[in-house]
Amino acid sequence: MEDKDKRMKGLFLCSGNSCRSQMAEGWTKKLKGDVIDAYSAGIEKHGIDASAAAVMKEVGIDISGNRSKTVEDLQGIDFDYVITLCGYASENLPAELGQIKRVHRRFVHPMRLALGAENQDEELEAYRKIRDEIREFVASLPEYLLNAR
Repeated sequence: MEDKDKRMKGLFLCSGNSCRSQMAEGWTKKLKGDVIDAYSAGIEKHGIDASAAAVMKEVGIDISGNRSKTVEDLQGIDFDYVITLCGYASENLPAELGQIKRVHRRFVHPMRLALGAENQDEELEAYRKIRDEIREFVASLPEYLLNAR
């Protein structure tokens, strides 16, 4: 087993740490946990999105017990990268993260995609779409981060 301290430390940052950043942290732990020590936080705390937890559980990743966090909750961790997942997080990056290499990869909030859904199945399809897009992004790590400008 690889020494935890040798893994790259990455923070997935979003507006409320309820959905996209939680999905990214979950996928990274599952797919890239041997090379990336993943964390997630939000500019604010919005709680865990139940639909996000449901679609992640479908793929064997349980985020239902996670808690919504802000950057302040992760003080003392020396991150190598901050990956912002929405425009709000990118535009409102906390000052304490200003010196860390930042990469922006925007994902639409699945709640926005689910507007107009006529039932829960249609709503969950929007969440699955974003879940799968985030999985594809995470699968490209750490190469994506190392090649980012």
